Amino acid sequence: MTTQTFLFDRTGPYLLKDPDSNLDYTFDWTDWLDGDTVASAAVTVTGGTKGTTSNTSTAVTVWVSGGTSGQTITVACKITTAAGRIDERSVRLKVQER
Repeated sequence: MTTQTFLFDRTGPYLLKDPDSNLDYTFDWTDWLDGDTVASAAVTVTGGTKGTTSNTSTAVTVWVSGGTSGQTITVACKITTAAGRIDERSVRLKVQER
């Protein structure tokens, strides 16, 4: 799993990504679930290429590649829980040569 520190700009938090990298990003829902479990997940990637997506009962992982230097990729993860709750989180990936 890719481990990075969030950076911040006037829009909010983001991660850096090289346009040539192919990395995995994990959405960990453990604290929010409060004992519930992830029943299904859908991930969308805007501005980059979505690879393999997988999930456990508490987390969703997606592989992201591509992107254009100077642009931003948005990765959105929408889950439905076993109890029927639905929520979505997203992360921004600023693409730059590293």
